[in-house]
Amino acid sequence: MRIAVLGGTGLMGKLVVTQARESGHDVVIAARSTGVDISTGMGVDAAFDGVDAVVDLSDHVTNSAKKAVAFFESAAENIAGAERKAGVKHHVLLSIVNCDDPRLKSFGYYQGKAAQERAVEASGIPFTILRSTQWFEFGEKTVSLMGFGPLALVPRMLSRPVAAKTVARTLLNCVEQGPSGRAADLAGPEDLEIPAMTRTILRRRGQRKLLIPISIPGAGKAMRGGALLPGPGSTSAGPTLEEWLSAR
Repeated sequence: MRIAVLGGTGLMGKLVVTQARESGHDVVIAARSTGVDISTGMGVDAAFDGVDAVVDLSDHVTNSAKKAVAFFESAAENIAGAERKAGVKHHVLLSIVNCDDPRLKSFGYYQGKAAQERAVEASGIPFTILRSTQWFEFGEKTVSLMGFGPLALVPRMLSRPVAAKTVARTLLNCVEQGPSGRAADLAGPEDLEIPAMTRTILRRRGQRKLLIPISIPGAGKAMRGGALLPGPGSTSAGPTLEEWLSAR
């Protein structure tokens, strides 16, 4: 199968590309560094030429709801247009558990992801949407983005984190199984407080940082109270945090 991976140079993209190639698939890496810009449509037609399925890992990190919604809706339109021209048979989107939860509405990025889901559903292209919880790697990413010398700000969140590699494997399974609409939400095997998880990861890495838990304005209370946890019908998949740390 010929698979195009949008965002194929990011953390998740690299994992999906590697697993797809190891499974014998022909993979096209679609990213700005390879000449593909989904916000303008540049290079998308060429990237989708002869492609059977598209794995959409596109992202636009902002907490402005207006900017997030505008980006994801415009990008989804450009992507769907190119998929129709190329005859793509399956669009697989990675999204976030509970991104459309009203309790999280003040978190603009989640509004953007919810708009992206709606655009994919309305595109007319057969699709699968996989929502996942935060990844274990989220803790390290937060420290790199919100670190200030020996200090780092970490959002107070209760989640059921999952390994990025597990998400990548599940996305590839979705591709191979064909369009299924909304797939079961994917989560890890244990509920964890993100600051505590991050502290454990840094300690095992031998990194010394003073972590300062903070509440995200607006949605912070809901995030602390379980709004990020998956609901009934979700799938839990390992490894646990300890298993993940030991393997790395």
